[in-house]
Amino acid sequence: MGILLLIIILIFEIAFAFYCIVTKQNHRKIKNYIRIAAFIAFVILTLSSVIVWSLSWVMLGLLFLLLAIKATVSLIRNKENKKYKTSKIVWKSIVMIVVLVFALAPAIVFPQYKSPKVTGEYKVATATYTYTDKNRMEEFTDKEQHRFVNVGFWYPKNGNGTYPLLVFSHGAYGIKDSNSSTYTELASHGYVVVSIDHPYHSFYTRSEDGIVTMINSDFRKEFENKNKGVYSNEEQYNLIQKWMKLRTDDMNFVIDTILTKVKSDNDPIFQHINTEKIGVFGHSMGGAASVWLGRMRDDVSAVVNIDAPFFSELVYNKANDNFVASSKDYTTPLFNIYSDDVWRQLDSTPVYVANKLNNKQFEGAYTTHFKGAKHLSLTDLQLFSPILANTLQGGKASINTYYCIEMENELILKFFDYELKGIGHFNPKKTY
Repeated sequence: MGILLLIIILIFEIAFAFYCIVTKQNHRKIKNYIRIAAFIAFVILTLSSVIVWSLSWVMLGLLFLLLAIKATVSLIRNKENKKYKTSKIVWKSIVMIVVLVFALAPAIVFPQYKSPKVTGEYKVATATYTYTDKNRMEEFTDKEQHRFVNVGFWYPKNGNGTYPLLVFSHGAYGIKDSNSSTYTELASHGYVVVSIDHPYHSFYTRSEDGIVTMINSDFRKEFENKNKGVYSNEEQYNLIQKWMKLRTDDMNFVIDTILTKVKSDNDPIFQHINTEKIGVFGHSMGGAASVWLGRMRDDVSAVVNIDAPFFSELVYNKANDNFVASSKDYTTPLFNIYSDDVWRQLDSTPVYVANKLNNKQFEGAYTTHFKGAKHLSLTDLQLFSPILANTLQGGKASINTYYCIEMENELILKFFDYELKGIGHFNPKKTY
């Protein structure tokens, strides 16, 4: 919608300027009426939900309002037209086009979109909390403060009974809402989903008290340098250990906090949790942490890895300065979902040595490849901001966005249904 409006506005501004130049008149009254009509049209489109009102439309709405007020005042004052000047017409048109492009930028970068389908019987409710870990001090700040994490819950509204608990971890630079369509689909089928913001690893996170914490610059540099191949294998391995410790400590803390609240907190969210059925899943670095947690905790019964290396199965061989896969069996049910970006690295990139399809320790794991998908195709960012997603992942994915996300959600649901509820069978195709 944003791009469509931009095209219409550009055509109008250029055509009107051309009309003024050809007729050698300012046509101020006509322009004023058009400005008022544009504001009225914007209001009508918003009220009729053709334009879905959000922060993305605030600047354009405010601009249209100011232009309409200015036009109304001009019509009331009814002053004579100023002397026509071609240069002035051209200059005003250029300025207006620049201002309108700026006002429309949020709607273009963050366009309105239809939500992926939700197929479950339950309506979904949400809640957010901030948990403080009194056993850990924050390592990313000089202040003496305990580590905190912000969490979001998606759960069946007015549910009756108990439901499996699913814990999600986002990728580097991600946020807890990165796969909210997946959480919503799962909750609609009878799951309590909690997604974690890992402060200073997440792009930003907002606590219950309104404080916003941005990504840590040192972590961002470390991650960027790792992707550029700046570090030696040993340095890379040490960084991985550090990152994963933070992630798994956060996830363990959240799970343990929830298990405690189930016993003592009357909040309906916690009273609807079946503590005997716990699954974990995550994207990218969050997927790696989820696989790690699947080995670490006996109460985790199922793991979904979305486009991530098995960092927990990575062993650094100092004598040969290389990575090898762990020789320990991985016994927790595991489902891997890969995009093209990761799929093509499974047999060539050292940190994916444990992910190789011929790894005997993962013979029982399910693996699916979404052909034509890129790394961020497996998150909601491709819907929320296609421009931003394409920029971050180095190009546009060829797979249909809605097909990719809805199929991903369907497969994750079927996997957890099979492993945690004993419903149906799970036999995904190798390629979608």
